[in-house]
Amino acid sequence: MSTPTCSTAAATPAASPSASLSIFILALAGFLVVTTEFLIVGLLPALSRDLRISISLAGQLVTLFAFTVMLFGPPLTAWLSHLDRKALFIGVLVVFALSNALAAVASNIWVLALARFIPALALPVFWGTASETAGELAGPGKAGQAVAKVYLGISAALLFGIPLGTLAANSIGWRSAFWILAILSLAIAFALWRLMPAVARAKRVDFRSQARLFREPYFLANVALSILVFTAMFTAYTYLADILERIAGVAPVDVGWWLMGFGAIGLVGNWLGGKVVDRAPLKATALFAGLLALGMALCVPAAGSPLLFCAVLALWGIAYTGLFPICQVRVMKSATHSQALAGTANVSAANAGIGIGAMLGGAVIPWLGLDMVGYVAAGFAVLAVVLAPLVARLRSATA
Repeated sequence: MSTPTCSTAAATPAASPSASLSIFILALAGFLVVTTEFLIVGLLPALSRDLRISISLAGQLVTLFAFTVMLFGPPLTAWLSHLDRKALFIGVLVVFALSNALAAVASNIWVLALARFIPALALPVFWGTASETAGELAGPGKAGQAVAKVYLGISAALLFGIPLGTLAANSIGWRSAFWILAILSLAIAFALWRLMPAVARAKRVDFRSQARLFREPYFLANVALSILVFTAMFTAYTYLADILERIAGVAPVDVGWWLMGFGAIGLVGNWLGGKVVDRAPLKATALFAGLLALGMALCVPAAGSPLLFCAVLALWGIAYTGLFPICQVRVMKSATHSQALAGTANVSAANAGIGIGAMLGGAVIPWLGLDMVGYVAAGFAVLAVVLAPLVARLRSATA
């Protein structure tokens, strides 16, 4: 994320029809770029079979993408956020188009890894600048609504990107799924080129002065807690498609629909998380992490009863999705200044957890078996519950 802009170029009049259309296109772009990150989770079983690699090795593509976002997100966003926004967004989408095309023709894991690394560099740049740009386009008094529209696209991708990938893998093949992403990337880039008005440039971010935030113990503790929470979430969720196939006995052609239901019920968690986090962010984190642990731990024992399994999966989905806004708001509230950088730091923390979780889950499968992934993930979630009040004490100690 980036700091507030200062105008050095004439912007389009606030709330003009072209601005409203541009905000909608940015929301579509947000859906696309985040779907590119998470779609591959649904493709893992299919591409592992096709490339003749283990599911654990395939899962490390998730780790690679997440760690790249984690390491390069804040500095790249700070370095590039002062560029012309229209050109920046078009450039990001062209990068995604080329990378997805490369993924579609990948003949081995190494080419596919390169195709995942390149867009991972560009994703945080989009994530960090799109909401600010939408606010500028909407004008005074409507910035919040505009930002919400952009994040609706991002939230939809988080919820439905994986099930869409699973459905695509089983209906048109994983390579075709990447081709579709490449074509859509070019289409949205073209739409932005033709329809997006001029946007005021942002001044270059003074990253060094903002980086003082990383000396604050309470803030750092909250970032660490986010890493732990997302590690718990993705130790199991990365391999949910495989769990549904091999443990719950769901037919491969139906797995995508199950994941779609997981995402749909997760909308309840997204709403609940947004409701409770403002009152007590750390308590909300502990509550939802506890529910997450319960859902993941009970998943395998409940697999023999379709009704009970659906209930457990719903609990897992609600807790999982609710933790996205909870962690974002909690980290931003823990910062005494530079909340935009704090938000970007949480995105990096989340991706660190995603990467660690995918790696741990991939290690658990050959060592202990797929049926143990949920228990290991639940252990990390319980640890987050235990640490949340300790983080709260740190706030009192440094107040």
